[in-house]
Amino acid sequence: MKINKLGSSELWVSEIGLGCMSLGTEESKAISLVHEALDRGVNLLDTADLYDDGLNEEFVGKAIQGRRDRVVLATKVGNRRTPGQEGWSWDASKSYIKSAVKGSLSRLRTEYIDLYQLHGGTLDDPIDETIEAFEELKREGHIRYYGISSIRPNVIREYVARSSIVSVMNPYSIVDRRAEEEVLPLLQEHGISIIARGPLASGALAANRQLTKPHLNYGIEELSDLRERLQALTSEQRSLSQLAIRYSLSQPSVAAVIPGASSREQLMQNLAAACVPELTVEEVETIRRASKANRYEVHRIRQN
Repeated sequence: MKINKLGSSELWVSEIGLGCMSLGTEESKAISLVHEALDRGVNLLDTADLYDDGLNEEFVGKAIQGRRDRVVLATKVGNRRTPGQEGWSWDASKSYIKSAVKGSLSRLRTEYIDLYQLHGGTLDDPIDETIEAFEELKREGHIRYYGISSIRPNVIREYVARSSIVSVMNPYSIVDRRAEEEVLPLLQEHGISIIARGPLASGALAANRQLTKPHLNYGIEELSDLRERLQALTSEQRSLSQLAIRYSLSQPSVAAVIPGASSREQLMQNLAAACVPELTVEEVETIRRASKANRYEVHRIRQN
């Protein structure tokens, strides 16, 4: 498994990580999937306090016992649950971030988090206060580095300009190329890495997966046509899933992709992408011609 440096940090992450959100709520199965991933060279595990109301962090915490030194542990903060109420509210305040980290550390059974990420963000947030919280957590040793998980280019720009984030988690795939116009060039210019989530576009680009719903501005028929066009680039050695993962990794600012897996079969299919050749420049261009260069229509970066 190839490893890449995450932004300006001292973290080195496997190019294919494990998005833990889809591990499920069966403890033994979830822990088994994490162990399988770690045994096969994955070191980046991404979870969040929001997933299954903290249960996901608990499972990850149990799975890494005795293996903590082999793991780059990433989790997220900002979505606040109120006891006795359904749903959650957004809270990027310093006080909440500094209290929420204690719960994550406890559930993850660790003394520190390698990468603590703001799980969203808006321009209405107290951004300087939010950054202050993360910087204090670094100084206190509770976290090593921080980043944001955001789909808003204008919010990303503010953190690039005002903070020491080392990464941005952003959806990026053959059918979600929105980051290519504004986000990827901005981050590459500033030496900040992308952690690409959704490289398989919620299963739309997964091998042997039946199409059941549209994705972004693709209808089911359009997705089917795209998959047919991409078949020319697949082979017995490189499935559609692996082609899709390699496309997300073809951008130099992408340090890692984090496909999810709810079964061992899905996990093995994803990890096999580490063993196939990187895409050539010509193959990347072929994929771009076959797909849509979609763009963010809201939350754009304002030009000065």
